[in-house]
Amino acid sequence: MRLLMDREGLEWDQAWRIATTSTGYTNHTILPEALEKWPVPMLERLLPRHLQLIYEINARFLGAVACRYPYDVDRLRRMSIIEECEPKQVRMAHLAIVGSSSVNGVSELHTKLLRTKVLHEFAEYWPSKFNNKTNGITPRRWLLKANPPLAQLITDAIGDRWITDLDALRDLENFADDPAFQERFRAAKQQNKQVLARFIEGTLGIGVSPESLFDVQVKRMHEYKRQLLLVLFIIVLYNRLKSDPAFNMVPRTFIIGGKAAPGYAMAKLIIKLIHQIASVINNDAQVKDKMKLVFLPNYRVSLAEKIIPAANLSEQISLAGTEASGTGNMKFQLNAAVTIGTLDGANVEIREEVGKDNIFIFGLTAEEVEKRRPNYSPWAIYHGDEEIRRTIQLVERDFFSMMEPGIFRPVTRSLLEGGDYYMLLADLRDFIRTQERVDAAYQDQGGWHRKAIINVARAGKFSSDRTIKQYASEIWRLEPCMII
Repeated sequence: MRLLMDREGLEWDQAWRIATTSTGYTNHTILPEALEKWPVPMLERLLPRHLQLIYEINARFLGAVACRYPYDVDRLRRMSIIEECEPKQVRMAHLAIVGSSSVNGVSELHTKLLRTKVLHEFAEYWPSKFNNKTNGITPRRWLLKANPPLAQLITDAIGDRWITDLDALRDLENFADDPAFQERFRAAKQQNKQVLARFIEGTLGIGVSPESLFDVQVKRMHEYKRQLLLVLFIIVLYNRLKSDPAFNMVPRTFIIGGKAAPGYAMAKLIIKLIHQIASVINNDAQVKDKMKLVFLPNYRVSLAEKIIPAANLSEQISLAGTEASGTGNMKFQLNAAVTIGTLDGANVEIREEVGKDNIFIFGLTAEEVEKRRPNYSPWAIYHGDEEIRRTIQLVERDFFSMMEPGIFRPVTRSLLEGGDYYMLLADLRDFIRTQERVDAAYQDQGGWHRKAIINVARAGKFSSDRTIKQYASEIWRLEPCMII
């Protein structure tokens, strides 16, 4: 608006039509900290002309809203671009919505939550402006480049059309029950696991068995992604093995990676807890043949290209209603890992594609989270479930931090005294039961490989080619051009 009016000399209405028609807003998260608010005094000092325009945009917008909803002053306050607090704040998401011709979420569930919860008054006002564009990943990087053994096996079986048309992977379903193909499929996965095992030993000096189940959670460290939920399950398994050395379980290697924001103290403390638990488990002769835990440092794309092709189980365990979409879940699926996850983000659509028998779903739904939160008591679970209580007590009583007593007290306090905002304890028992189903399923190797093949075969929807095509046709209104 500043350029069109101040430099090009256009009147408001013409400039506004051009600005809004050429702008779309993709919302990538519903977390409050990511829906930015900028202090008015800062904008007044640094960008005074922009602030003038923002006030004018807001005045015109609220005038239109008032015509639609006369006398509804509370609605005007809630929808205003300016939040009347001290100091006043510019609600940047509101500005983005008002100034765009299209607003989209990045998964079906995320878009539903935007429409019905987070931005519902804007969706009521502009129902046709809101739409969904489920995220995608590029098969050229995340299969062709990252996983040569599997890529070559697929091409040998069905040809190479999948490289530019991922829906062609559906033809792999014809081989899902073929023992010879399953064996080649297993060998490709095993080759990737051997590569990662060598990398782990070379990087960390920890020997892990490629014959074990590689159980992987790699993503940004954040409490809503619930790395701590996996940590609690690992402690449960460790307790079971210590109580009964003959406890029957598929040997597992837990692989965790991710970075924390510089000032995110709790995320960094969880990373330290993972390291401390790993130090205990990996040096305990009684359990060393049954489980290992490694935290791979400096998680990045090049490291992901080693980890993801080697994974057997993909941990996508955020609290339902908090993850916008996720793309790690898609990368793991494309690389023949089976998902264990909540009905959150694109997990919902992955289940729709692969079928409920080829994914392990647990935990509360987004609707159940909302319904349960007002009366949720983590203490009731703590006192009512002995195994969960003993698990938390190991952390609370410094079993993993004997040289630094009390260091993990903030972790256990957040779960109990802090109200367990991300409801780990509410989902933990179901998570344990579902992990037991994973263990049983993995013991049937033929059945497991069938699940993994089906996952790859039905990954077509999650190609970024499909996503970009939808943006181009439905938002940008672009026609495809011939490649000569």
